[in-house]
Amino acid sequence: MSSRTLPGRTTAAASGDVVVFLIGMRINHFWAVHRWLPVFCAMPMMLRELSRDRSLGLLHHTLLTGSPRTYYVVQYWESKERLLAYAAAPDRRHRPWWGRINRLARKGALHVGIWHETYVVPEGSYEAIYGDMPPVGLGRAYGTAPLRNGVQAQDRLRV
Repeated sequence: MSSRTLPGRTTAAASGDVVVFLIGMRINHFWAVHRWLPVFCAMPMMLRELSRDRSLGLLHHTLLTGSPRTYYVVQYWESKERLLAYAAAPDRRHRPWWGRINRLARKGALHVGIWHETYVVPEGSYEAIYGDMPPVGLGRAYGTAPLRNGVQAQDRLRV
C-alpha cells in the first residue's frame, strides 16, 4: 500500500465486520531486562511471520508506545476466525511464545505486564475519515475510497 498523501477526504473501504486486536506490554522494572526483553522481542518475530504469509489473516499493524515503559500493537485482522486460528496454531510462532511468556511471567512476577483486547466491530458500527492523509489504520488495512459528499457520520454509522 502506498504511503503517499491522498488529496481530499477519503474513508476506509472496509465492508462487513472489522476485527481489531490490541496487544501490549508494560515494563514494570527496567532493571529486570532478562524478564521483559524476551517479551519485547517476541512480537516483532510474530509480526514478521504474519507479514510474510498474508493468508494467515493479518491485514495491517501499527507499533505504538504510550510511554518509555509501555509498548503496544494495533492489528487489523481479516476475521476473528483467522486471528484465533493463528493464536492456536502449533506450527506458528504465537503458541510456543505464549507458553514461554507465561512461564517468564510466573517466574518474574510483577517485572513485566502483558495485555490484549479483541474487538469485533459489526458493519455500520465503525467510521473512518481521512483528510489529505496517506492510508492509515482501517484505510491502510482495507484500502481507501473517496468520501461521498453529503453523507454524514450518522449515515455511515447507521445510528
